[in-house]
Amino acid sequence: MSQSRAVAFVVKEFEEMLPPIVFFAIGFNLVELTTQLILDDYLVRFANYLIATMAALIVGKAVLVANLMPVIRRYDNAPLIRPILFKSVVYTIIVLLVRILEKLVEYFIGGGKLAEIPEYMAEHFTWHMFAAVQIWIFVLFLIYTSVSEVDTRLGKGALVRMLFHRRSPTTQPT
Repeated sequence: MSQSRAVAFVVKEFEEMLPPIVFFAIGFNLVELTTQLILDDYLVRFANYLIATMAALIVGKAVLVANLMPVIRRYDNAPLIRPILFKSVVYTIIVLLVRILEKLVEYFIGGGKLAEIPEYMAEHFTWHMFAAVQIWIFVLFLIYTSVSEVDTRLGKGALVRMLFHRRSPTTQPT
């Protein structure tokens, strides 16, 4: 692969990855903020926002990887609700698996043993918090996928033009 093709590939990947990263960075940081407001009586910890932003980078990459799977396009020609729900569920399941795998890796790095996983999960896993975050992830995927699918149906970039560019005098209502 020539250097210019490699640079073009990296630029294309970055352009595809940027919208989900920005969206989920904002979304995850809002989840973190609301969690802090509720649990810590308005105390803010900066490190948690960095973790939320890093999670958005992982989710952005997960969206790109999921989009490479042929099954993700299963309902692309169906009514809009089907691809929105299907993709949101697929993305959410992928993130769920990554989150569980992340906890297991932490467990093994800490010296955990394979046979003790069920005990560890029962005693040290915060299921309520895990479920709450997973629900928020699903809601964020619903929003992200809805906007993305509408933009695709209108023509890539049309939604951005509609939201952020001035209308020409001929298209403004009288």
